Amino acid sequence: MPAGRNVRSSSTPGRLETQHVTSLLSELRCTGERKRNSSGPERRGHRSAVNKESKEEPEWFIRELLKQNKRRHSVTLGEKTPTLRRQRHSRGSIRSLKIDETISLDILQKLKVEFEDFERHGSGCIDARTFGRLVKKCLGSPHTTNEQIQGLFKKIDYSGQGRISWGQFCAHVLQEHKEREESARRSKQVAFTLPATVKALGQGIPVVNIRSTHDGTVVTVREDGAVCLWSPELRLHKTKHLFNEGPANRKSKWASNFTLIAEYKKLVIATGDREIQFYDLSTLEPYCQISALETVPLTLNYGYTGPDKCCILYGDAEGCVTIILISSFGDTLRLWNKLPKVENIPNIVIDNAATSPNVTFVRWKVHHDWVTQARYFPSFQAVVSSSGDDSSALVLGRVLPLTDAGQRLSEIREACYEGKTKKVQMSWTPRTRASSDQTVFAVYKGVKSFDLCHKHSLLITGGMDRLIRMWNPHFSGKPTGILKGHCAPVVHLCISSEDGHVFSVSIDGTVKVWDIQDQCCLFTAEAKASGIHGDVTACSYSSAMKSLFVAADCVAALSLMMRQQVCRRLTLSHSEAVTCCGYSEEFREVVSCTEGSVVKVWDLDTGRQVFEFGGTRDLSAITCMTFDLKGRRLITGGRDGCLKIWNFSNGQCLKTLKKGTDDGKCLEVCHCIFLKVHRNCYVISAGRDRTIDIYSDAPGDLRHVQKPQPSWQDDLNNGHKEDILCVVQCPPSLLATSSYDGEIIVWNVVSGRIQCRFVCPHSAENAEGLDKSVPSIIFLKNVPFSSATLLLSSGAAGCINVWRVLSGGPFVSGFRASLFQEKITIMAKTEEDTLLYAADQIGYIYVYDMSKFNPEEKSPRPQYFWRAHTSRVSGLQIVDNDQVVLTSSTDRTVRLWSRSGEFIGTFGQSDIWNIHVPSSWTHPAVPYEVLTHPLSLPDHDLLNFKTQFPDDCDGRELEAVS
Repeated sequence: MPAGRNVRSSSTPGRLETQHVTSLLSELRCTGERKRNSSGPERRGHRSAVNKESKEEPEWFIRELLKQNKRRHSVTLGEKTPTLRRQRHSRGSIRSLKIDETISLDILQKLKVEFEDFERHGSGCIDARTFGRLVKKCLGSPHTTNEQIQGLFKKIDYSGQGRISWGQFCAHVLQEHKEREESARRSKQVAFTLPATVKALGQGIPVVNIRSTHDGTVVTVREDGAVCLWSPELRLHKTKHLFNEGPANRKSKWASNFTLIAEYKKLVIATGDREIQFYDLSTLEPYCQISALETVPLTLNYGYTGPDKCCILYGDAEGCVTIILISSFGDTLRLWNKLPKVENIPNIVIDNAATSPNVTFVRWKVHHDWVTQARYFPSFQAVVSSSGDDSSALVLGRVLPLTDAGQRLSEIREACYEGKTKKVQMSWTPRTRASSDQTVFAVYKGVKSFDLCHKHSLLITGGMDRLIRMWNPHFSGKPTGILKGHCAPVVHLCISSEDGHVFSVSIDGTVKVWDIQDQCCLFTAEAKASGIHGDVTACSYSSAMKSLFVAADCVAALSLMMRQQVCRRLTLSHSEAVTCCGYSEEFREVVSCTEGSVVKVWDLDTGRQVFEFGGTRDLSAITCMTFDLKGRRLITGGRDGCLKIWNFSNGQCLKTLKKGTDDGKCLEVCHCIFLKVHRNCYVISAGRDRTIDIYSDAPGDLRHVQKPQPSWQDDLNNGHKEDILCVVQCPPSLLATSSYDGEIIVWNVVSGRIQCRFVCPHSAENAEGLDKSVPSIIFLKNVPFSSATLLLSSGAAGCINVWRVLSGGPFVSGFRASLFQEKITIMAKTEEDTLLYAADQIGYIYVYDMSKFNPEEKSPRPQYFWRAHTSRVSGLQIVDNDQVVLTSSTDRTVRLWSRSGEFIGTFGQSDIWNIHVPSSWTHPAVPYEVLTHPLSLPDHDLLNFKTQFPDDCDGRELEAVS
C-alpha cells in the first residue's frame, strides 16, 4: 500500500445505499430509536421511560422540532434532545393524572391518619406547605409535582382562607367522585319520545302477543284470531280473521300465543284447541297445522338451530316444555301442506308428526306451575323457561340430554334409519332432565318475564315482586344485581345488547330503561305521560327500529329519542347551546355553561375536558356566569331567577342567591358580575325584573340561601323600564346597565345614585321596526383621543356607539362594526384597552385598534375579522397572558383562537393542542361547519351588497374570513 494514500474503510460500501423512509418524520424517529438502542447497559434503564414516551410524540411536535432547529443534511438525536426536554416539561400536565384520581382507599386511610395526627397537635387545620408534605409522603409518587399539589389545595380552599381541614378534603373528593358518576350517567342518558304513538284496538279483546319483522312490519294477534299488520308508525296495513266460526253449539277457537319464523316467512299460532297452525306471513293464508297436542300451548317460541333446521317449543299449564326439532324444515312443511285438510287447513296430528324422519320430539317436565314464558337461545344452545313457582321459577336447560348420550344415539340411529320409519312409539310422558343438564334459579313469587344476553353474559328476571334481578346465567346461587323502581309486577323484559340497556314494562304501563353496567335507571315513562292505558298484555322491542311496542287496551309505539347524528368532521363541545363561557387564570381552566344547565371545565393548554357537573332536572338553564376575584368560585345566573355559587372544581353548590318575591316567582337573570368596593365584595345581577340586585359576599356568611340587599331608591323610582340585559363595572365606583329599550344608565355604586343616562341613537324613519336592545356595553379608559372614560355600547344594525361618561354622557361617535349589519352581541377588550373585540349574531369576530380610533374621521376598518361560529356568539374573552381569544356560541361549540384569528381548536376535539406551539393548532384550517355554512360562501345574498369597510382592505387581514 503506497504511503500517504487515504483508503476507505472496508466496512463502508462503495455506493451510497438508502433505506426506504416514508417521510422525514419517520426518519427522525428511526434515527432517535437507533441512537437509543445503541446506549450502554448503564444507560438503558435510565432511558426506558423516555423510549416509551417518545413513541407517543405527535407529528405536530416533530414538525415543530424541524421548524425550530435549522435542519442540515442529517438529523441526529443531538438536535432533538433539547427540544424533547422542553416539550416534555411543557406537557407534563397532559400526561400525568390528577392527584385526586390516583388516591386509593389505602392512600386515603394514610392521609386520614396524618391529618388527625397533625390536627391533634396543631390548630385543627393545615396550610398549603404542610398539605404538600403530607400528600407527598402518603402518595410516594416521584411524578407528583408541587404545582399539582398546590392546585389541589386551591380547589379545596375555594374561599382562599389558606387552611383546610380533613373534612373539607373528604368533601372535595366525595363531591368530585359523585359528579363524575353523574356525568357518566348523563352521557348514557336515553329517553322515549312522549307521548307514545297510540292506536285504539276496539272490542276489548286482548292481544296475545306482538312481534316485528326485519322490514319493520309490526304483527299483532288477538285472542279471537284477528291478525293486524302495522307500519313502524302504527299505520294499519292489513287485518284478517284467521279462525272460521264453528257450529252454533261449538265455542269459537281462540289463540293463546304466536311467533314468527322470519327465515321462511311464516306466522305460527298456538290455539286453545291444542293446535299449532302455520300461515303464510305475506298473504295470511293457512299453510298447515299440527293438531291433537296433549295440552294447550300457553307460550310459543321458535329457534333457528342451523341451515334449514329449527325448533318449535311451547310451555303448558302442567309445567312442561315441549320441543319439536325439525330438520329440512322447508321440505317438511311442504309435505305437510299436501295433507288432507281439516277445517280448511292441511292437518297432521302430533303422533304422526313426531314419527316423521325429520322430526325429533322431546317433552320435559320442568316446573311445578304453568309456564309463563319459554324461549330458545342459539348462542347458549339452551331452552329457558319460567313459571310462577318459587323453587323452579326459571330453568336454563339443554334441548337434548348429554348424560345418556350413548342410549340417545342408538335411539336416533334406529328412528332415523334411511328408508325406514321409526320403530319407537312417541310417549307423552314428560321426562325429567338430569341436574347436570339444567340450571335452576329460585325466585320469590316466580318469574313472569326474562331475557338472556350472550354478549354481556347476563340473565334478567322479573315478576310479581316488582324486582328485576340480574344473574350470571351459569350460576344460580345469588343475583349479581337487583334493579328496584317498579310499583307493579314486571311483565316484560328485554336486553338491548348493542346499547347496553334493559327495557322493562310493568303491568300498569310504566316503562323503564336501565343501564347494564351501572345498574341504574336512565329513564321512566309513566302511563300517564306515554298515553298507554289498560293492563299490558304483550310487549316487543325492535332493535332495528329502536322502538318498544306495547299492547294493552291499545297498541303503542315508544320510539327512543335518537341523539343528533353529527358529521364525523364536526367537533361539538356540548350537546346543548352554549350560553356563556369564562376563563379562570388561577387554574388555567375554561368554564362553559349551557341551556341544559351543564357546566364543563376545560384545560386551556390542551383543550381536553377536566370536569363536568350539573345537568340535573332540578337545575334551570344557565344564562350568564362570572368568577370571584380569585378565580376559585363560579357564579352562575339562571332562567329561574336564582344565582348559584359553585366550587367548579368538584361541582359543589356553595350558596344560592335568590330574590324573594310576593308571588314566589323569580324572573330570569340576564347578566351578573362580581365586584369589590373598598374592602367589601358583592355579586350584582340584573335581568327580567328590571332592577339591580346586590348580594353581599362575606366569608363568614354560612347561609345556604341568601337574599339581596335592599334596592337603591334611584333604581326603584327612576331605574330601567325594560329588561336589563348587561351589567359592567368601571373601577372604582362606576356601574353601567343597559336594557332592551336601548337605555343605558351609569350608576355610582357607593351612593346608589344615577350618574348619567342616555339612549342609543337611531334614525327616525326606521325607528319603529328597529332592534333597540343593548346586549353588550364596555368601558374604555386608556384611549389617546380622550382623557375621559368612554363607554361603548352595541347599537342598531351592527353599530357600536361611543359615549363620554364623566361629562354627563354626551354621544361621541358611532361606527359600523359588523360587516353584515348584524347586532353586536358581546364585546371584550385587551388588558391595555388598545384592542376591541366585537362578535355578532352570525358568528363573526371583529378586531379594532382603539389606539388609532378618531371619532372625527370616517368609520374605522377592523384590523382583523373572521368567522368563528355559525350562530350567535354567546361568550368572548381575551386571555392576555397567552395572547389567545376564547369564544362560545349557541352552535354548541367553545373555541380558542390566536389574537389575529388563527384557529387553535375546538374544546373537546380528539387532538390536543399546545397554545405555545403553533404547529399543534388546527390553523390554517377553519372549522368545517364554518367553511361549509351558506353565509360563508361568496355567492350568498348578504355578501353581495357594498359594505362599510374600505375597498382597499389589506388582503392579509381578510385571509381569516371563512
